[in-house]
Amino acid sequence: MPRLAEIATVIRSKNAGPLTLSFDLIFPTDQSFEAATRAQALRPIALARLYNVAPADVIVTPYRVARAIKIAMPRTIVSGSPGDHDVYGAQQHVPLLDLEI
Repeated sequence: MPRLAEIATVIRSKNAGPLTLSFDLIFPTDQSFEAATRAQALRPIALARLYNVAPADVIVTPYRVARAIKIAMPRTIVSGSPGDHDVYGAQQHVPLLDLEI
């Protein structure tokens, strides 16, 4: 099975406010996009387990026309608060790279 990093052209994360993380996954082909939308690893329950949040708080939205998937979930620590090591949320996508699709 290919890893997400092998089939996506863009994998990034960022803050969507101080309480929410947003992830963008963009794919080069319809086939890679379809494979990702079917992948169990990109289901809310699997992502919730990976990021230690409640499954009901994970939103996965595919955008077929753009061959993209948007993921939103709460941050486990408020951006900029003591103990936050990634104020902008720009490094939070790393656990996604090795997911098998």
